[in-house]
Amino acid sequence: MNTVKRANSKLVAKKHKKKKRTNIGAVNKLKRRVKRWLLTTLAVVLGLPIVLVLLLKLVNPPIWGWEIARTFFPPQGYPEHSKHQWVPIESISPSLPLAVIASEDQRFTEHWGLDVHALWKVLKASGDGGPSRGASTITQQTAKNVFLFPSHSYLRKAYELYLALLIELIWGKERIMEMYLNVVEFGPGIYGVEAASQHYFGISAAQVSSYQAAQLAVVLPNPYKIHPVPMTNYVYQRVKWVRRQMQNLGSIAW
Repeated sequence: MNTVKRANSKLVAKKHKKKKRTNIGAVNKLKRRVKRWLLTTLAVVLGLPIVLVLLLKLVNPPIWGWEIARTFFPPQGYPEHSKHQWVPIESISPSLPLAVIASEDQRFTEHWGLDVHALWKVLKASGDGGPSRGASTITQQTAKNVFLFPSHSYLRKAYELYLALLIELIWGKERIMEMYLNVVEFGPGIYGVEAASQHYFGISAAQVSSYQAAQLAVVLPNPYKIHPVPMTNYVYQRVKWVRRQMQNLGSIAW
């Protein structure tokens, strides 16, 4: 009788041990799958932008993230058909990049895509929902417009910084400025300096004067509420300020 009990106990213990090994094996298999999925996701998230940035160093984008978001989720006042015409930086008035730098990012030619001082100000002013305003440098704004969609969160901000560092490393300042001036929105559905120059002034981007460049630059913080023409007193004062900054900066050396 005792022999049978001992045999049964051994059998139960053996089954329990086998079941335990099976459970441990299943857990380890799940861990390996999760690890493999995380590594694959990380490789795509970090690797795909490198491929895209390399490609866009040579190829002008036919469409970009911000335009896609506006097309599928149009804000109030967005037109049925947008306006855009790509122009190389050689065909853009030198006053335009100077005005944009004076208005948006006066340390553009000096930093590597990230203005730490300005970023710290944004983070200090942020609430629980994340940053309340967008990127502080032209490089970050370019990354946001080309690769990302409208959103306010620390995760998107971190990814934006990663993209900004990539395009600084691969594109260089002149290509960043060329891309920015061709994709940024100057009014509802008005993308790039060529479309903006023709829409507001009836001239090409190559013909824009220093004063007109300042008029265009001041709308960038909010192109749905600020318009270069007709000028309100606020726009007039902002244009005067940008013009003074342009004179202080002088010319741009890429």
